[in-house]
Amino acid sequence: MSAVFQHGYYIGNNFNTIIYGVELTVYILTIQAIRRRRQATSTDKLLIAFSTAILLLNTIFVATESVFGEEMWIVNADYPGGSSAYIEDFASVWYQTFGTAASIVLNLFSDALMIYRCYIVWGDLRVVLFPVVLYLATFSLGIAQLVASGKPHSNYFAGLAQKLGTAYTSSIISLEIILTSLICGRILYVAHKLGRGSAHARTYTSYAAITIESALPCTLLGIAYLVPFARGDDISIFFLSIYVMSTCLAPQMIILRMVSGHAWTLKTTETITTASTTEEGIGSATCTVDASAEYSTSMSEKV
Repeated sequence: MSAVFQHGYYIGNNFNTIIYGVELTVYILTIQAIRRRRQATSTDKLLIAFSTAILLLNTIFVATESVFGEEMWIVNADYPGGSSAYIEDFASVWYQTFGTAASIVLNLFSDALMIYRCYIVWGDLRVVLFPVVLYLATFSLGIAQLVASGKPHSNYFAGLAQKLGTAYTSSIISLEIILTSLICGRILYVAHKLGRGSAHARTYTSYAAITIESALPCTLLGIAYLVPFARGDDISIFFLSIYVMSTCLAPQMIILRMVSGHAWTLKTTETITTASTTEEGIGSATCTVDASAEYSTSMSEKV
């Protein structure tokens, strides 16, 4: 591998540690928000389990990337042929395959939450039918790519593994683009239709709400990773690291909004639909709805 690849790998690992610290902070804030409730519901427990699972998966990815860097540059600094030869010979070492598997499962967890949130924002199962089909396709491609990259002397960034990886990444980024567009489009439509006049309306239609609910940064980072990876550029390793980290941070931010009572719920969607039908403002239509009560009631119906 070239010097560009190794620089990208090193810088990516440093960014991983920074973003991981942010993720830990958001995770702790999520747990604290749930513990402040008088009584945790089954939904709260599910969200804790989900948050813990994606954090553990991300921890595996960060740890394996760091360990491989240590083995390559420090433990085996005098490896015949240098670090480039070490990468070629050990790119498919078991813990690297383990880290790849963790990143794929993390991606699937993240996109499953996005599909759920898309359904909540729209309040219509028909909207998410195609994303669900595409999601199943990404699951199959992810397994195929993992098997190919885990074979002895295989390389995630070369050969069959790279081709399958391009197909997998293309499908999963396409899914995220569709979901992000659907969620952004819905919220922007509501903001335009009903206005942001009241504080309650701003809670659900602000730019912060649009960015977090739609996982927009994650989708943009996915596109930034897909382009160089499909072209076979060595810099893709840097964008891979940042993108994988975002697939943990983005859903964690959504969950924090959910447990804080600021995220969309089915009750929010029903209220907005009623307001749109009667041509009333969202503030007057929702002034009697308590945000935390919305969360507990609608989410309990889901579980």
